Amino acid sequence: MTAALNGSTTADEVWDALPVTGQVQTWGDEIYFSIPVDAPEAPDAAATVDKGAVAYWPPGSALCLFWGPTPMSRGAEIRPASAVNVIGAIDSDPTVLAAVPGGAEIVVERQ
Repeated sequence: MTAALNGSTTADEVWDALPVTGQVQTWGDEIYFSIPVDAPEAPDAAATVDKGAVAYWPPGSALCLFWGPTPMSRGAEIRPASAVNVIGAIDSDPTVLAAVPGGAEIVVERQ
């Protein structure tokens, strides 16, 4: 699957760190995994995100991929554990991520 990054400082930091390999952790309809980026919470960090959002979670130095509600969500909203820096969006149907098991290896690279 591919994603388009936005022009944020955090997106640039993640881009510069690629390629990265991680171990998938799931939390509701979210995949997250630690990456070697140490970015602060952005002034426009989001408490809720859109389906298909790619985000950086500062407290866990983690890349997050969202496709639906999490345990913190109210109704159909997509709510991370805490505010995230949205860095882009998945270009295709993100619900296919539901088939990725926890513990699987994930590779994120430039294309």
